[in-house]
Amino acid sequence: MISTAPGELRVKALRRFALSITILTLLGHLFLGFEQAPVTPVLTLLLGYALDLTLETFQARVERRPAAFLGGFGQLVDYLLPTHIGALACAMLLYGNSSPWPYLFAIATAVASRHILRIRVDGRPRHVLNPSNAGIALTLLLFPWVSIAPPYHFTAGISGALDWLLPLGVLMAGTLLNGKLTGKMPLILGWLAGFVGQALLRAVLFDHDFVAALLPMTGLAFILFTNYMITDPGTTPRARGNQVWFGLCTAAVYGLLVLAHVSYGLFLALVITCTLRAGLLLVDRHRLIRARRTRLGKAAA
Repeated sequence: MISTAPGELRVKALRRFALSITILTLLGHLFLGFEQAPVTPVLTLLLGYALDLTLETFQARVERRPAAFLGGFGQLVDYLLPTHIGALACAMLLYGNSSPWPYLFAIATAVASRHILRIRVDGRPRHVLNPSNAGIALTLLLFPWVSIAPPYHFTAGISGALDWLLPLGVLMAGTLLNGKLTGKMPLILGWLAGFVGQALLRAVLFDHDFVAALLPMTGLAFILFTNYMITDPGTTPRARGNQVWFGLCTAAVYGLLVLAHVSYGLFLALVITCTLRAGLLLVDRHRLIRARRTRLGKAAA
């Protein structure tokens, strides 16, 4: 049996993610009823590519290393996959009326967060926030007139059996991708269990309608969030137990945001959970540094 290195699995997963969201974007603007201007994904892609390559070039010069996108056209394409996914996610999930600026702000924030907000983990700098989710969340917070694309946005142009076949197809494709390549099924299960749990607690403790609290799970947007956003390999734990806790924590934060009457809880909950995880990583890194210094001090003595 031939084993596959984690790096190779990550690239394969990114390629599948990129292909899936590209196909959905094309179908959305041609047949499904996406309400953003068709030029929107083109603009976010162009700005995302340009900004990512610029920041990576600058960062490589500062760190005196070759830029990560050097090495041929294939290397360039693989390097830009996260930005490609983020740009199309911002263009698909946000609705800024006829203005292109909210989408451009979102992808600029997403790319900048991936380059700037980093923590060194296992000797390598890793970004701590899900880029597209961070861009979308900050855009929603700063521009009250911008909203998330309405639920009917994904199925406005179809009817009949396609109304449930499309979400089913997206669900199956995402589940297969995460099961085979990302290894994030424990996180997904933790997130889903936590979402049901917070709905049950809200029903018992605060007299919320239990079925209504579960209704977001029936939408295609929730399926996309579950299979393609919360499972970001770069900003979620690898260990299975930690994945479950990450999913449970995101659901718990979402429930608290709902109780506080905060809109767009899914995106904000993921930002908060990623931030909490970053704090734990910093504490753990500080603890390891102190332990290493203590050992070196004892050895020197």
